[in-house]
Amino acid sequence: MEKLTTGLDAYAPPEVAERVEAFGVAKDLAPWWQTFMLGVLAGGFIGLGGLYYTFVTIDGSVWALLAGGLVLSTGYMLAILAGAEVFTSNNLMAMAWASRKVTTWRLMRNWSIVLGANAVGAAGLAVIFAISGLPGAHDGAVGERAVTIAATSASLPTLHAFALGVLGNLFVCLAVWVSMAGRSVADKVLGTILPLSALGALGLEHASAILYFIPRGLLLQWSGAASDLPSISVVGSMHTVAFVILGNIFGGSLMVALAYYATYLRPSRRHTTGPTAPRARRPK
Repeated sequence: MEKLTTGLDAYAPPEVAERVEAFGVAKDLAPWWQTFMLGVLAGGFIGLGGLYYTFVTIDGSVWALLAGGLVLSTGYMLAILAGAEVFTSNNLMAMAWASRKVTTWRLMRNWSIVLGANAVGAAGLAVIFAISGLPGAHDGAVGERAVTIAATSASLPTLHAFALGVLGNLFVCLAVWVSMAGRSVADKVLGTILPLSALGALGLEHASAILYFIPRGLLLQWSGAASDLPSISVVGSMHTVAFVILGNIFGGSLMVALAYYATYLRPSRRHTTGPTAPRARRPK
């Protein structure tokens, strides 16, 4: 492909689109066990960001939430830079699907494996947190904050959960898009930190994060450490998680991946960005 220049040391948007498309094909071709292991790591990474967020936002003030958003982004940047599989960022595979380089079955297979693996990694970190003694830090304020975060998410109305999920993954997938434009670690960090920090600062919802926050709150509730705090409903939690996931798919796949596919990669537009590599063959 002829190199497009923008005056900046970064990939031009049409080049990013082709990189994201290739990114989706590569994820489809990866062995399932590798995808699962990287998904477990991602669930843990995002949980680490959530743990940091809990400490920073104990008082719940606006400034604490802004700082919390910055530290929550740590988990996502670990997943992006250290290499891991996050369900929500994998919603960008919809671009390769639209190009018919990934089948519907393979797309659903990847999303299912990664979502399940994210849940395992996040829940594992939640267990470690619950038995670490950290919930009792700051005279129990950390544990109280953990339960409050979970209870708030678990009680979201349906439309709120969906819309917060849309907005949450809009920020995440745009951050991943920007990271694909960067050529260095510094580019990626500087380009993604503000979009990722919006998740915590604005109280948006993200499947991989909520799969850490809610199980953690439930564990504290079941242990009796949160008897005087708002109750967390298991049914309400499942309802919230389901609609957050749907919102994440809508925000990431439709509003980012398919929008950029229509702009740069649909057949009538490919001549403006150069030829596309042939479809990769899946190993037997």
